[in-house]
Amino acid sequence: MTFFQKTALAALLATIFLIYVGAIVRATGSGLGCPDWPKCWGVLIPPTSLDQVDFDKLNIEKFQRRDPSITKETLSAEFNPVHVWVEFINRLVSLPVGLFTLATFLFSFQFLRKRKSVFFGSLFALLLVLTNAILGAIVVRSGLKPGVITLHMALAIILLCVFVFVIYRGGDRVAFVNFGSKWPIRSLLVVLFIGCVAEGVMGSQVREITDELALKFKDIPRDEWHQTLEQKPIYLLHRSFSWAILVLGVILFSKTRKTTGDLGQLSLKVVFGIILAQMFLGILMSHVSVHPVVQVLHIGLSSILIVALFWLILAGRKQECTKLI
Repeated sequence: MTFFQKTALAALLATIFLIYVGAIVRATGSGLGCPDWPKCWGVLIPPTSLDQVDFDKLNIEKFQRRDPSITKETLSAEFNPVHVWVEFINRLVSLPVGLFTLATFLFSFQFLRKRKSVFFGSLFALLLVLTNAILGAIVVRSGLKPGVITLHMALAIILLCVFVFVIYRGGDRVAFVNFGSKWPIRSLLVVLFIGCVAEGVMGSQVREITDELALKFKDIPRDEWHQTLEQKPIYLLHRSFSWAILVLGVILFSKTRKTTGDLGQLSLKVVFGIILAQMFLGILMSHVSVHPVVQVLHIGLSSILIVALFWLILAGRKQECTKLI
């Protein structure tokens, strides 16, 4: 693996880690732990108790544009040191993503002449990171507006795919996975990939509903949330569509047993293993409890599944290769 690929891989791993941390923010209801942006409660290092908050540093009028009912008293009532620091750590974790993405772009200039797709892919990744940073600010300033949150997650999924592409194309030799089957495996991978992306977008909308439940019905136990969720069409569609993903995963796994190359076999096992894990976690949330830990694992594993599928789509193309990356 080249130095460029290692840098892009660091950016990819940092993004996946950020998605996990972002999932913790949402699962704990800490999205507005810091009511302002880029500062947190008017300062660079957030307070640990309410008596440390200097409300003179907060622009209350700006908050009231979002919600006219916001006052110093309502902000005081919403202060939660755990939520504050969970959201603040989420912002800190975003810094490595930006730095590694910038480094990837700078190192991509070596491909400007001989492999322009790598350069423009790296540029696109940088633009996506900047766009998502702006969206992150909009999410806070809009009071966790649902549509913006889904778009925020959708761009993160695209960013993961762009990183996979530049890592794949940025090596000295291009990887190739021989599926060893007469089935159109790559087409099946594409269908499965599109299905997982659609499932991820629907899942983000379901999480918006659970965020709303966490804010409005704090006294209702999480194991009773599924009763409310079952009244939402998007939740029912998300839950039912997961069975189609499972069927596609079973077909893919059964038809690719003769895949050559350790990395190809590992990727396929990861894909199938994550699909099974996601089904298990989904069943837990549907019939037991929408537990925060289960939510975090469910969101984080979906990002790894997208990465593995997209890599297999790229590596499954018919081309000659002498070694795997």
